[in-house]
Amino acid sequence: MKLLTSSALAFALAAPAYARTFTVYNGCPFTVWPAMFTGDTANGVPSYTTGWEADAYTAVSFDVPDTWTAGRIWARRDCTFDGSTSPNTCLDGGCNGGLVCDPTTGTGVPPATLAEFTLSPTGQDNYDVSLVDGYNLPLSITNTVGCPEPGCFVDLGPNCPAPYQGPYDSTGFPVGCQSACNVDPDPSNSPACCSGQYDTPATCPSSGDPTYSYFKSNCPNTYAYAYDESSGTALWTCPGTSAADYTITFCPPA
Repeated sequence: MKLLTSSALAFALAAPAYARTFTVYNGCPFTVWPAMFTGDTANGVPSYTTGWEADAYTAVSFDVPDTWTAGRIWARRDCTFDGSTSPNTCLDGGCNGGLVCDPTTGTGVPPATLAEFTLSPTGQDNYDVSLVDGYNLPLSITNTVGCPEPGCFVDLGPNCPAPYQGPYDSTGFPVGCQSACNVDPDPSNSPACCSGQYDTPATCPSSGDPTYSYFKSNCPNTYAYAYDESSGTALWTCPGTSAADYTITFCPPA
């Protein structure tokens, strides 16, 4: 039996346990560019690139540590990658870094529908479909162990209230719907952003967010504003001991 040296043992203990499989499926009839960001890298990161091209009806699967924390996955639309690292290479959802999102600053440019995860091997997995940063594609999260499966199955662009609709593609079709916070002239002190004097659940009810009712009525199982946990239909859990594998689907069937 070969014994590990102290340094090798320390590395083995520190290495993330890749106990989960995530699948990202593009169910849209057009190309999208999925992206991934890890808000807290101390607990490990997925074993895949942070940005890639996905043709219609294609999927990729990769390993994810069962301690993955503050992870998010989304899709970008109408991208033209020419070597630039600007987030403006996509019509929506673009990130610093260009095609491959920067691992520390590569969050998506709103509007972007997000799949968010914080996993635990012994406690609870927490996950949600978030419209807090606005909407750019229908999205669902499914799993292999029978836990709740949230999603936004409606195209929120065409009927988005006029002040929040957009951006638009080359044909004039709205490929996004901004959250009210995204367009607030003072996001540092805003009831739509739950910031400043409105930074607690008591001072920031959902009624202060002009886009909340539109998002929540069409996609009731999504996280639709900063303190939406009180709705009971925003944040979802699954026992970490079940070791669920997850599938994120863009343009899921209604």
